[in-house]
Amino acid sequence: MTGLIHRREFISLLGGAAGAWPVAARAQQQAMPVIGFLHQGSPDASVSPLEAFRHGLKEDGFVEGQNVAIEYRWAEGQYDRLPDLTRDLVRHQVAVIVAVGTSAPGLTAKSATSVIPVVFQTGGDPVQDGLVSKMNRPGGNVTGVSRLSVALEPKRLELLHEVVPKASMIGFLVNPLNPPTQLLIQHMREPVRSLGLSLDILEASTEGELDTAFASTVERGVGALLVAQEPSYNRWHEHIVVLAARHKMPAMYASRIYAVAGGLMTYDASVLDSMRQVGVYVGRVLKGEKPADMPVVQPTKFDLVINLKTAKALGLQIPDKLLALADEVIE
Repeated sequence: MTGLIHRREFISLLGGAAGAWPVAARAQQQAMPVIGFLHQGSPDASVSPLEAFRHGLKEDGFVEGQNVAIEYRWAEGQYDRLPDLTRDLVRHQVAVIVAVGTSAPGLTAKSATSVIPVVFQTGGDPVQDGLVSKMNRPGGNVTGVSRLSVALEPKRLELLHEVVPKASMIGFLVNPLNPPTQLLIQHMREPVRSLGLSLDILEASTEGELDTAFASTVERGVGALLVAQEPSYNRWHEHIVVLAARHKMPAMYASRIYAVAGGLMTYDASVLDSMRQVGVYVGRVLKGEKPADMPVVQPTKFDLVINLKTAKALGLQIPDKLLALADEVIE
């Protein structure tokens, strides 16, 4: 009789456990952390960076769709959409907000919440732009990765001048809707002056305005063009390269994708490496680390890419010392 009772108790216990399994599975699914991904650009121009970001997450043991979910929000180059997109992520009570591209998404996220951790990626100076108070101890709920790309604009200007030394008027193509643009323009005044050059500001925030800007270069006497590090331009990078070729305009860009598409030269910190590091930082935050104690990551790898085919088409002779410094030469 005792054995029968024990058997019945065991069957009852087994049945209760079996009934609880689906509930436990649902609870585990509901507990899956959700990352809010905020970008001022578009997904079609961010395929490789997204892969790098997911790779960084995987280094910390997080795989999208398995033990972490990601809510994507894209501003499609419209900076005025960022506040609404950010508020939507906050309403979803995401575990962490990833704000990448420029300082604008990070600043928007910072102003929207002081509770949800924010991990940014920017080409700007995080302290100067107001994202963090210190690079080594950011404080608050914000940290991230800076490529310091904006600080590299003078270096890009110098490299462009070495390739096109006879160009006395340099065009500087910028997006006027990007908040740090005016500061960037002021940042460029002294380097231009020190090289004995003149700077002509060309503005474009839409694809149509790009056509107008390039069409005006000849009449304005622009001899070479510096395209600002502007992530919203990346989705139009092929069109920009075509315009430069059509107007026979030697141009320097930030992202390698321009050189691959036929642009003359690019110089920047590695975007893919910075996005991988963003993924690593997000993983660490999901494991419980506080952004306030996580130093802002700064770049250690810089890539100079030269397209020799384009240089020949423009009748330019690339100095041997630049070819020797180049990380990649496209022929």
